[in-house]
Amino acid sequence: MGELVNTIAAALVALLVAPAFSAPPAYSTAEAGNPFVDGRYADPDVAVYNDRYWVFPTASRPYAEQTYLDAFSSADLVTWTKHPNVLTTANVSWARYAVWAPAPIQRNGRYYLYFAANDIQNNNQLGGIGVAVADRPEGPYVDAIGRPLIDRFVNGAQPIDQDVFIDDDGQAYIYYGGHGHANVARLNSDMTSLGTFADGTVFKEITPAGYVEGPQMLKRNGKYYLMWSEGGWTGPDYSVAYAMSDSPTGPFQRLDKILAQDAAVARGAGHNSVLNIPGTDTWYTFYHRRPLGETDGNARYLAYDRMNFHADGTVQRVKMLVKDNFDDNNAIGWKTYGGSWTATGGQYRAQHSYGGKSLLTDNHTNAVYDADVTVTSGGGDAGLVFRATSPAVGTDSYRGYYAGISPAGQVVLGKADNNWTRLGAAPLSVAVGTRYHLRVEAVGTTLKVFVNDMASPRITVTDGTYAAGSSGVRVYNAAAAFDNLAVTNR
Repeated sequence: MGELVNTIAAALVALLVAPAFSAPPAYSTAEAGNPFVDGRYADPDVAVYNDRYWVFPTASRPYAEQTYLDAFSSADLVTWTKHPNVLTTANVSWARYAVWAPAPIQRNGRYYLYFAANDIQNNNQLGGIGVAVADRPEGPYVDAIGRPLIDRFVNGAQPIDQDVFIDDDGQAYIYYGGHGHANVARLNSDMTSLGTFADGTVFKEITPAGYVEGPQMLKRNGKYYLMWSEGGWTGPDYSVAYAMSDSPTGPFQRLDKILAQDAAVARGAGHNSVLNIPGTDTWYTFYHRRPLGETDGNARYLAYDRMNFHADGTVQRVKMLVKDNFDDNNAIGWKTYGGSWTATGGQYRAQHSYGGKSLLTDNHTNAVYDADVTVTSGGGDAGLVFRATSPAVGTDSYRGYYAGISPAGQVVLGKADNNWTRLGAAPLSVAVGTRYHLRVEAVGTTLKVFVNDMASPRITVTDGTYAAGSSGVRVYNAAAAFDNLAVTNR
């Protein structure tokens, strides 16, 4: 009994002195903006190591240039640190190119990274799924076994797009498969060799209806969720569907699509992974997507959004939200047209110009546009651009609407088409250096502008000149700082 008491006491002391995991707030999306890191990346998988969140993606480049893997880590899901070349083909004797879909996991005090290489098309080619190991999350990772772990087609499944999952009983599984087939296998405790199922087999096919590639396994409240990608990875129809089961090996019957393109936000949203914040029921899905207007298949960028569940455990459809609070001090995803723009101090700052603007790549129709606007100098105005097309450098070089506030004592709404037409104005006391919350509601032909008081519009007009386009911010004869931008479908 004395030994048991001592053991319990020691455990309690360890809990008291151990640093608590600092969970970030339950965000609705990447509040500091998607893409959340710079550069072309795809197929992200996630892990939590040493109180940091890690993302391991594919470098979205031509096959011959996919010879390395980068990683990103964050303590708060806002500010991300890049860790370049955590794995390269220089450390894998058999890998040449097409290094894809890294799957990270920790066990036995070491860090494992599973990856596909060489994009083999038959069993006569060298390649498949490998496993690398490191002593630190950021690597460098080196080939653990000197050969592929899975090097052939089984049940029609191309050996790519692996995901590794350790169940509550300690059993590890690897899920993988391209060419429309998915397999699961057991991993031995060494994490570098395959085990067998009770019937003596090594692989079990678990292909659900509609499956194309990119399996992802998670467990919540005793239920197993298999997610996968559907459609073509270069097309707008790339998407994610899921199934639920009482067993990690299925059967898995397709329930619904949970992530797909949004014509107002982005296309080609797929190949996801799922992050659960430890100690909470907060979940995010990390995935790649293609900005509107991009036709290059490799123009894929990393994003994450909140993933929620219904009361019965089924997954709600993920909404790709548009927000940027600039807390990461960057403006990834924004494109400027004139003026000088910097993201610093948690704000997006525009130096004085006559019509400098910065736009997102969205294409909203009926929406609510929000931003905090601070005119920092000048007697002109600063505010929101919406439903904009054909942007260029120039005072009124775009086709769309603009609403702004001015220290001259007014809020103004108008439209541009290489000229300016005022649609409405209202008196408003605006102090230089003071922050104001500006909102525009644009539904059909009705345009409303609010400042601070969100119940009573300062301006209401009817105009149907422009139906849809990009959102952004602008200054005219002023310098300004912008914060907490959000665009919400109506």
